[in-house]
Amino acid sequence: MSKHDNPSTHHSDVLKPGPPAPVAPPRRRVGRRAPVALLIPAALGLAFLVLPLAGLLVRAPWSTLPQRLVAPGVLTALRLSLLTATIATVVCVVLGVPLAWVLARVDFRGRRIVRALITVPLVLPPVVGGVALLLVFGRKGIVGGWLNETFGITLAFTTAGVVIAEAFVAMPFLVIAVEGALRGADERYEEAAATLGAGRWTTFRRVTLPLVAPGVAAGAVLCWARALGEFGATITFAGNFPGRTQTMPLAVYLALEKDLESAIVLSLILLAVSVTILATLRDRWINTP
Repeated sequence: MSKHDNPSTHHSDVLKPGPPAPVAPPRRRVGRRAPVALLIPAALGLAFLVLPLAGLLVRAPWSTLPQRLVAPGVLTALRLSLLTATIATVVCVVLGVPLAWVLARVDFRGRRIVRALITVPLVLPPVVGGVALLLVFGRKGIVGGWLNETFGITLAFTTAGVVIAEAFVAMPFLVIAVEGALRGADERYEEAAATLGAGRWTTFRRVTLPLVAPGVAAGAVLCWARALGEFGATITFAGNFPGRTQTMPLAVYLALEKDLESAIVLSLILLAVSVTILATLRDRWINTP
């Protein structure tokens, strides 16, 4: 047998490592240097958005800020805003999460129309929303009149009216966030739970909710922030009564007519809350560092 027919020689040739595969060079980012034609309007757009916020910081009465923050009217409006925004968020979670699940998991005729109706408060002028709430939940409204005559319950121009107005304008934020999380979740886990004998409610509670918990949390925070800053529907449907319906945005509006520095202080509080929320949820919609 020749050396060419030696099995061990063939085996060693097979096991002999070949040359390393070429490594592709790292991809270079294209367009890192933006043209001046884009940089100039971009800078103007940034200035347009940032300068008004900077104006609040420049004109803020920093020397008297602690005294103004603990003023009775400020604390009352802040306490009412936090309370009503929190209750409105709870209402939106209880009603909005099932609504988002229906939109994401149930195929029915008219689903696009239902989704469009849910998002209407996002583009509807808040004052128009307040008028619509008055026509339905006011003392002479479709539902409000029946509640007033049957149970003696009045919703308009009360603290409950503030909660209703805030929930009306804020719920679309939660529904959109939760529906997006549900559509992005892997349905195989739900199918596996159903195969193992879990009922629909058990599957929803034990499998679906944990899967979309980050989306629910993000939607709830956005919902809370929108409810905290609601103005138009609140003043139209609930009025502006100190200690009962006067939230922080309404207090800012009232302070502008009497004390500009107090309005600036109230605006700074809302600005701080908004920046904190956006910084917390930044990674929900921005993937870059």
